Amino acid sequence: MRIAYVINSLEGGGAALPVPAVARVLARHGAAVEILALTRRDGRALSAMQAAGLRVAVREGGERDHPAAIAWLDRQVERGGADLIWTSLTRATLLGQLVGARRRLPVVSWQHNAFLKPANQMLLRATQKLTALWVCDSESVTDLTARRLGVGPERLSTWPLFSADADAPQAEPWRPGETLRLGSLGRLHPAKGYDVLVAALARMRAEGFTPPAPFHVTLSGEGAARTQLEAALRQAGIENVRLPGYDDEPREFLASLHLYLQPSRAEGLCIAAHEAMQAGLPTIVSAVGELPWSVRPGKTGLVVPAGDPEALARALMTLLGQPQRLAAMGAASRARVLERFGAAAFATAGAAVFSRLPKRRVLPGA
Repeated sequence: MRIAYVINSLEGGGAALPVPAVARVLARHGAAVEILALTRRDGRALSAMQAAGLRVAVREGGERDHPAAIAWLDRQVERGGADLIWTSLTRATLLGQLVGARRRLPVVSWQHNAFLKPANQMLLRATQKLTALWVCDSESVTDLTARRLGVGPERLSTWPLFSADADAPQAEPWRPGETLRLGSLGRLHPAKGYDVLVAALARMRAEGFTPPAPFHVTLSGEGAARTQLEAALRQAGIENVRLPGYDDEPREFLASLHLYLQPSRAEGLCIAAHEAMQAGLPTIVSAVGELPWSVRPGKTGLVVPAGDPEALARALMTLLGQPQRLAAMGAASRARVLERFGAAAFATAGAAVFSRLPKRRVLPGA
């Protein structure tokens, strides 16, 4: 089976980074996978794909020139002799569906995010029948896809988009006398809720909270919300939050922390938070996407309502006030994620999805 795997971009994060792991499972079952990127963006995901031996074609174009993108994708699909088109995220899915209909090829589509822009949701609901199988990255997104796109169970499958690595670098426990290192990994974007974190930190200061050890927060990532976040930090007089930009070594960054924060407004599976658990970190997360199912309150971390700075401040004060609890919670966090998302579970879920793929080209009139 020749699979044309269509992605929006090669941006270093989100849905692009797990592509090599997905492709390995597909290849194990006899598929030949080629990656077709509609635009480059920062290109940070390319090296991992190439290191995995994947063939990657990158279109020289932007994010809104849809007719040109469709024409390019159509040529690439024809050139590669694809038997199936696999798409990821809204633009790739809509364009892949059109090329699939033109070429009479089956389309398989990922759903990753718990949030869809209203226009995108309307478009995907209108075209959802052009996709033969919808693959969702978590149980929570599977439920959302059924409800918001109207997809029946016969065309829904779940493949949690995270393969936990027991050999990943592990965080060192906090020791008395050390500064507590808190952090988060992700785009500087309103969906990640970092403005809520700034408001929570300001609330903690206003209440005069003094933890038993000093702490600082590092938000590792880049994005359009940087200017607003920097302004909010200045206005609140908060000096213990750093915005160093994109980190090329996310595993090492996570292993340097004592506590991980994911104050998102919307998520699907949220790979970064699960990577933090893999590193042996306790987490404070919003109750969005798969996060409230993965984090066990009081045992592996704390769960707070999304967009609620007061609740986030309370959670932070609870754990920062008892830093001696963090190491045990982190160990439980690691055990939890390895149990739920270990390599064997990832491969088994992928095999189940592969068994449901259309196995042949759709012929005219079929």
